[in-house]
Amino acid sequence: MNAHLRKGTMALAAMAAVAGAAAATTPAAAATDPRFLAPSELPPHPRSAWFADPVTAGQPDPLPMCVGDALPSTSVHRVFRTDYDTGALQVTVVERGAQRAKAFAALLREHLSACPHELVTQDPDVTATERFYGKLAVGDGAEVFGINTTTTWGATDINLFSIGRDGNVVTLVKWGEMGDFTNAPVTAFKATTVTAVKKLR
Repeated sequence: MNAHLRKGTMALAAMAAVAGAAAATTPAAAATDPRFLAPSELPPHPRSAWFADPVTAGQPDPLPMCVGDALPSTSVHRVFRTDYDTGALQVTVVERGAQRAKAFAALLREHLSACPHELVTQDPDVTATERFYGKLAVGDGAEVFGINTTTTWGATDINLFSIGRDGNVVTLVKWGEMGDFTNAPVTAFKATTVTAVKKLR
């Protein structure tokens, strides 16, 4: 689908029994949480290593495009960077039960699907194209999406998103850089998503 889109900018906490303690986790301890992606598990960049910020309790700042408004304050996130414009983000939410997690994953999908349409009139200089890259058989399921934004002055960005769930835990992974769909490492990003969901167990 094609639509106008405003310019978007562009840890998992302890399991449900101790999720309330996430805010007290120190950055040093959170940074070693094995249930979050490691930099080496992201799609390889041809000219740079990946670097990771500590796993941090709370919503990412800035919020990611399209899905940011759906992320609760109980989110836990990790930001990844390269020496170039390519960046990534993982956000994980522990819900009180599997049904609540299933509903939250559905909410994230709705936000992704509706994003271009909802923002159609907010910036006439930007257009967006969305693609669905399919489902992945991992955990209780994962899905992969791509959104390409372009401006009337020639700037273009490509972002990949995945939403995965295992039991009462949902994880969102976002990858982005300047470019279009031809620059999107879809196969490698799917592998990253499978790894991210497996780490939720």
